Order: sequence, then structure tokens, then C-alpha cells
Amino acid sequence: MNISRRSFLASAAALTGCRLLPPFKEGNWIDAHVHVWTPDVGKYPLARGHAVSDMRPPSFTPEQLFEHCRPEGVRRVVLIQMSYYRTDNSYMLDMMRAHPGVFSGVAIVDENAPGVAGTMAGLVRQGVRGFRIFAGREKNLSEWIGSQGMAALWKTAAELKASVCPLINPDTLPLIDKMCEWYPDTSVVIDHFARIGMAGGFKDDDVRNLLRLARHPKTHVKASAFYALGGKKAPYLDMGPLIRQVRDAFGPQRVMWASDCPFQVDPGHNYHDSIALIRDRLDFLNEQDKAWMLRGTAEKVFFA
Repeated sequence: MNISRRSFLASAAALTGCRLLPPFKEGNWIDAHVHVWTPDVGKYPLARGHAVSDMRPPSFTPEQLFEHCRPEGVRRVVLIQMSYYRTDNSYMLDMMRAHPGVFSGVAIVDENAPGVAGTMAGLVRQGVRGFRIFAGREKNLSEWIGSQGMAALWKTAAELKASVCPLINPDTLPLIDKMCEWYPDTSVVIDHFARIGMAGGFKDDDVRNLLRLARHPKTHVKASAFYALGGKKAPYLDMGPLIRQVRDAFGPQRVMWASDCPFQVDPGHNYHDSIALIRDRLDFLNEQDKAWMLRGTAEKVFFA
């Protein structure tokens, strides 16, 4: 008996409990990781410890982003609060309001501040769907990730149906693994493959620690920041084996593509080469893989 590819995919989806996305077609993609900022530091002051000279490029507004993403069929974007502003999420929130339906947001909060749960709830009411965490200057990573404030953040994120979004190096993966065990109801999105390959190679132990997170059903990975990983040179085909391993371990329903603009459009790199790696250049990705990684996963996590 002959069976069409689409019928086969639909049957497989029913058996595995995975939603079948519309057929792969160009456009309506989601970029799951972009930073925006403005040179107007009078209205949007920089956080203590940051100077105008730190802003490179000096400006990256939504309008500048659209020049790069819209020609590639990207229509929605997840904004990630920029470190220049620290916990003042005002500019990101204002841009979300200025472009309704276009942006979701990932905010930064001080997990050790009094009333952090209320702060998080207020941000979720304004369209925030995730909270970024990073070690900063903390020397003892286990004390940082295991602090009372971090416990409150992870617990509250689960209650609010928001995600915890760790910006980490590979050495922190075992600690994130432990937090996923302690907070199984919390959605987690690992930024930039946990920066595996930032030093130029993909260490087997680091990759194993990342793939180990796949056993936590609410953990996701961003396939992003290609300009900064591995060979750091377009067309980034050396990223293919890592992307394939992550796709195989997590399934495409838990992998999302992102550019990490504006850094992806620094000299020597461009937006097209970032999305083209997933959309056009990896022959092991089928149409459903691409549909999930370029739209479905980010839609489910950040726009539902």
C-alpha cells in the first residue's frame, strides 16, 4: 500500500503525541534571540558600570533589525533584555508595545531582590515569557545556581508558565541539569548551545552534558550564535554535526533557531547566513524539522 509522506508524518505525529505543523514554506519565521537598544540614553539610561562606548554598534533599534530579518521571511522576534540596561526592562517593554504581535520578551530580574515573584508576574502581564539568568561575577557557580533567590525564580517561572533562559558556559551544564531535576515543571531554554565551541572546538564531554538535558521534557536549546562558535566562519557548516546531535536528542520540537543579532551582523557575518544554515544548507533536516526549528518551537514557548 502506498502512503504519502504527509500521511506518514501525520501518523507518526499521532503516535508520538507531537503536533504536525503546516507544510514547510518560506516566511513567517521566528527569530528566538535578538537584542535591541537605543542611543537615547537620556530616556533609557544605562545601568551602573556601563558606558555609551560599550554599545557596539551604537544603536540597534527594531527598525534596524527589520532591515535584516524581514527580507529573510522573519516576522516575529523574541527580544532578550540587553545587559546594558540590567534589570531595567523599560526599552524592551516599550518596543514590545510599539510593535504589537511582533515581539515577545525575555527579561532580567534581580532574583535576590524582595518581591521578585511579584516583579516577575508584572512582567509576564506585559508580554514577557522568559527570564534570563547568568552568573556574572559570581565565582562559585554552585552557590549562585543553588541560592534562595534562584530557587524563587525557578519556582515562580513555573507558576507563571514562563521559561528560565540560562546564558552559560559548558561548565555550568551539570548544575542546570540538577536544577531541572529539582524543578521539573519549569520550562528551560538554553542559549547558544551553552556556548559549546566558543573556544573553537566541540568537546565531547561538553556535548554529552548538553544532550543529557534532553531527558528533561521541558528543556529546550537555541541553535544560535553561529558567528561565535566552532570555526566562526560562514556558511557555518561545521555546526552541522552538533545541530544534528541536538535535533536527535531533543527532537525538533525542543530546538529553536535564533540569530543573536546584532552580533550576527558584525563585519564578516550576516543575517542570511545564519537562517540559511537551518533553512537551506543541512540536508538531514526535513520539512518538519525546519518548521519546528524556524517557527514552531519558539511559537510554543514564547508566543503561546
